[in-house]
Amino acid sequence: MMEDKENCNNRMPPAGARVLVAMSGGVDSVAVAAMLTRAGYDCMGATLRMTMEPAGKPVFEPCCGLQAAEDARKVCEALEIEHKTVRIVEAFDRHIIEPFTRQYAAGRTPNPCIRCNRIIKFGLLFRYAKLWGYDYIAMGHYARLTKRNGRMALRRATYGAKDQSYVLAPLTQAQLRRSCFPLGEMTKDEARRVAASVNRRVGAKSESQEICFVADRNYARIVEERREIAGPGKIIDMEGNVLGCHGGIHRYTVGQRRGLGISAEQPLYVARIDPVENTVIVGRDKQSLRDSFETGILFWGALPPQNNAFRALAQLRYKHKPVSAIITPGARGARAQLEIPQRGVTPGQWAVFYDGNGYVLASGEIRC
Repeated sequence: MMEDKENCNNRMPPAGARVLVAMSGGVDSVAVAAMLTRAGYDCMGATLRMTMEPAGKPVFEPCCGLQAAEDARKVCEALEIEHKTVRIVEAFDRHIIEPFTRQYAAGRTPNPCIRCNRIIKFGLLFRYAKLWGYDYIAMGHYARLTKRNGRMALRRATYGAKDQSYVLAPLTQAQLRRSCFPLGEMTKDEARRVAASVNRRVGAKSESQEICFVADRNYARIVEERREIAGPGKIIDMEGNVLGCHGGIHRYTVGQRRGLGISAEQPLYVARIDPVENTVIVGRDKQSLRDSFETGILFWGALPPQNNAFRALAQLRYKHKPVSAIITPGARGARAQLEIPQRGVTPGQWAVFYDGNGYVLASGEIRC
């Protein structure tokens, strides 16, 4: 692990610094706590309790349930470091769950993990770190952090299969200066071995693949529980022909092919969702492709804020293969012109713009 030096592979705090480790009780956060403690940092573990525990099986397992919090406490005890649990139920509901359901009800497809990282994990938790006297926060994300041309710059993890720089892209310079990502140059198997050296059961835990507060994947259910839904509406093609009826626009996302509830000679994809008309518009293969889109305000990374257009590799979803694009910044966002038209250019998701070496240049929420 390297310290705070210009152009290092993965920036770490100065030796002996006080570091608050965000601990879900999973493999990655336990590995981070073990690595930093053994490297001589003055560490404390902190677990966020983000929702009330329901009756029966916790919906937040394996990453955020009561058992996970207890696992984090036991790991900290084994490492001989302090552990705290912070209850942030109301803040999580207000800043994450409510905007998620509001956007889905409006026909958008938000990424709550990006918002949670920016507002909760690297926002609210930072305030607790400062209150407790800790200068840095460590996370179990697979990403690298460097200093380039005087700016903090996120970079893709060395182990590409686990790279999580996409969900960290909108973090500000102030947030990045107080962060570190010790797993940035490690594989998952290496992290498992470190975690298992502290607690064998934790080292063997499975990974959480879904949005933590929708563990059953039923997004429609949570939207319907919290929002007044417009109800059924038309599914039409690009020529305006009515092909069928939908059960609510919150059940569809741009780029979707399966589960449309209509039959056709050629595959159809959701091309657009019109919340005003309560309509889902579908198109054939080429009709569903987009060669340009606009974003909301840009969050600048390795690039300083600028008005000049720049070339980048645009990643439009978490697992999307980036495509070459020209990004033209504007007063309220940017316009991206794609070299190769893409399906699933989805309002509510984020576009992250990388250079050829994996550095995050800038990012913005896809608007239209």
